[in-house]
Amino acid sequence: MHYSKESIMNKVEEISAKLNELEQVERYKALEERLNSNDKVKDKINQIKALQKQAVNLQAYGKTEATRQIDQQIDAVQAEIDAIPIVDEFKSNQTEVNDILQTLVDQIEQQIKDHHDGDQSIS
Repeated sequence: MHYSKESIMNKVEEISAKLNELEQVERYKALEERLNSNDKVKDKINQIKALQKQAVNLQAYGKTEATRQIDQQIDAVQAEIDAIPIVDEFKSNQTEVNDILQTLVDQIEQQIKDHHDGDQSIS
């Protein structure tokens, strides 16, 4: 049995729509929106970006000790970000959504393999 590109795309759109209706995905989107509008998180991310630029420049000049110190500062700012409750909630929800997606991908791969194996045994 062969499927047309159009029927496969329709099925993908159908699955995508159903995924978007899942409570976990809706929660993920809401948390992402809140996270993106959180000024404290934005400031910390900008701080990390500036430190990363410094680290790249120091590394280019072979300043390994200074680079190490900047890396420690980056880790400290990252720890501050991770301590913000919305970030922890977002990461937890993100893991949950990723697990759902991975399960779906595994099931699709298995069905494709089963379908392919079935086709091979007929030949």
